[in-house]
Amino acid sequence: METPEVVVSDEEQARRRQALSELIEVMRPAVQADGGDLVLVDADLAAGVVEVQLQGACSSCAISSATLQGGVERILRGRLPWVTEVIGSLDEEADPAVGVALGRGGYVPRR
Repeated sequence: METPEVVVSDEEQARRRQALSELIEVMRPAVQADGGDLVLVDADLAAGVVEVQLQGACSSCAISSATLQGGVERILRGRLPWVTEVIGSLDEEADPAVGVALGRGGYVPRR
């Protein structure tokens, strides 16, 4: 059985994007303090699917999946009721040796 497509007004999509961006910005300092960064990659605002990426030291960290699921996903789904799924990825270009060398707080986010 196919799930019906959810229609969300332009105004609601703008509200959702703003709330999502603001929440990501609130979470980023905690990730940056550990030498990484959290970046919003994409969001299907109607379906509630959000894709984020861990960068820097966090992309090579052994507990990155726990950070994505236990931290980022929990916070996004808990504070934004329209979020149905959080997809997390890691910065594939990151060099694990560089991530370790950056250590806590050493990562400077790309802009």
